[in-house]
Amino acid sequence: MKYEKYLPIGTVVLLKGGTKRVMITGFCVMSSQNNKIYDYTGCLYPEGYVSQNNVMLFDHNQIDKIYYLGLSDNEEKMFKQKLNEVINESVK
Repeated sequence: MKYEKYLPIGTVVLLKGGTKRVMITGFCVMSSQNNKIYDYTGCLYPEGYVSQNNVMLFDHNQIDKIYYLGLSDNEEKMFKQKLNEVINESVK
């Protein structure tokens, strides 16, 4: 099953080549190391956020498997719609 970009917060995934699952905690963060904007931020699952040194930045195409899909309600759907609008505007 193909999922659209920007999975809900709380989604648990395995990244390609990874051995430990990651929980999505945020969207569209710029790396201070290379000024690239990544699709997602995440933390190790089940440990959660331990420190800023353990935050992962990754893109949608790096996801190999989805273990759990986070909460998707009307508020999340409206947020995702606005997020996509902002991103589409910035690409123009």
